[in-house]
Amino acid sequence: MLIELSAVGAALAFICLVGYLIQTLRRGMVTLEETNETLVEVRKAVHDLSGEAEDLIHSANQITVDVKSKMKTVEPLLESAQDMGEVIHSVTNTVKQAATGYGYGLPPVKNEKAPNREVKIKLK
Repeated sequence: MLIELSAVGAALAFICLVGYLIQTLRRGMVTLEETNETLVEVRKAVHDLSGEAEDLIHSANQITVDVKSKMKTVEPLLESAQDMGEVIHSVTNTVKQAATGYGYGLPPVKNEKAPNREVKIKLK
């Protein structure tokens, strides 16, 4: 009779263990389903973001091409401005040389000092 009671006790313990294992597996399945749903949402978000990123890169490439073409258009203008600056510099040097050569040999002009005047300031 003791062996029969032990067998019944072992069977009951095994049944409880199997019941607990079934509950744990069900919770695990629920967690896996939630994980799969989250993974699907993440994949969709990544797909949408990759499409937006491709559009953004395409727009950036178009802007780069546009800027390069506009720089090529403006480049001759900048070169002309540089040439004009060099010409003005040359003319300035020529005028300076002519001005110093024109007054050569003349006595320097004396500057008369202005009379000193006192300035009074009244503060309220």
